[in-house]
Amino acid sequence: MKNIKPYSNNNKKKKQIKTMFDNISQTYDLLNSVLSFRMDYFWRKSVINNIKNNPNTILDIATGTADIAISASKIKNAKITGIDISPKMLEIGNQKIKKKNLTERIKLELADAEALPYKSNSFQAITCGFGVRNFENMELGLKEIYRVLQTNGTLIILEPSTPSSFPFKHIYKLYFSYFLPFVGKLISKDKSAYKYFTQSVIAFPEKNEFIDTLKKIGFKNCKQKSLTFGVASLYIAEK
Repeated sequence: MKNIKPYSNNNKKKKQIKTMFDNISQTYDLLNSVLSFRMDYFWRKSVINNIKNNPNTILDIATGTADIAISASKIKNAKITGIDISPKMLEIGNQKIKKKNLTERIKLELADAEALPYKSNSFQAITCGFGVRNFENMELGLKEIYRVLQTNGTLIILEPSTPSSFPFKHIYKLYFSYFLPFVGKLISKDKSAYKYFTQSVIAFPEKNEFIDTLKKIGFKNCKQKSLTFGVASLYIAEK
């Protein structure tokens, strides 16, 4: 995957990603809802519905404001850990968790997906929503996920993708290339963040190419599911 960065300075991608999410943290949830036409709720629901192994321990990587971690609380008895590199996103996530009285079940931690602070085989399920594109070293991050996932554990990755069917492909291209970055800039006040979003989606190794990457790391039973005419993709795999 081409190493797309949000900003034009010389800082490493990881530092730029942290800065970007700190900058847009206050408007992140609003923009997710507006720009996805509220489909983000259903995408997160699909993530949780595809966890079939009834896990007791779940790790949500790139948890952001903790929406997937909170959605995972519907799985009875599961203890959920969410990690992110943006302190300001985690602050908002913790406020939401407290408001929903989930502090006993969900714990958020500041941590790097490419150097996870957990023992091998620690989690029975791992989720990652809109996060893999932001890894500085994608294969290193996936290897860390593989390491901390238990044998026969489930991995669910949610990423934006580009539709391939006519005419939705062309309609979405216009929306994606012009409307989305314009509205993102207008609301978030960060002129680079949503331009980066579109560029990083285009650069991401979609579908079969990403499935091949997962298999290369060692994951098995890998498959891809298209959501909302191909606007988003679920990647499901096991260790």
